[in-house]
Amino acid sequence: MSMQEERRIKPKPSKEEIVGSETVLEKIKSKTPWIFGETLRKPKILFPRLKTSKMDIPLPGKSVAVIGIYIILFLLQTGVVYLVFRGTPALGTDPNTNEPLFLYPDINESFIIEGIVASIFIFLCSIGFIFLYQASKYVYNKNIAARYLIVGIVLILIAFVTLQAMVTIKLGEKLFNV
Repeated sequence: MSMQEERRIKPKPSKEEIVGSETVLEKIKSKTPWIFGETLRKPKILFPRLKTSKMDIPLPGKSVAVIGIYIILFLLQTGVVYLVFRGTPALGTDPNTNEPLFLYPDINESFIIEGIVASIFIFLCSIGFIFLYQASKYVYNKNIAARYLIVGIVLILIAFVTLQAMVTIKLGEKLFNV
């Protein structure tokens, strides 16, 4: 006897024989037939099949989107909104000696170049943390993991020390007490 003949011989079980085969509406109707009766029916709505034109525009890759996000983050870290609305000068000079100043002497104000340099170092620090994350992917290859760790830690330390030096100079303190 073939498989098809066996299927024909065995009758399919009814809904009553299968546990949990009733829908919620069927259970409600079976227990309270006087509420709904035959008047409540599910409407059948036929929607017309509309042909929509599809535009086949090639989308850029994921790397382009990531680069765009990094550019936006860099601009936000630079303080572009602050610099545009405040109208701060690009560079300044010391009133006593007429030497150029790269760091504004007040902690609450900044030059444009100062914001850009600080943003570059914050960006380098975040790249260092990305390298630390990449090092965790190469657990079984110790040489590559060690290189990622060293480069990441060096970038983080350089960014931290440089930003601390900038804040120290802005506060008017001497960088090295010699």
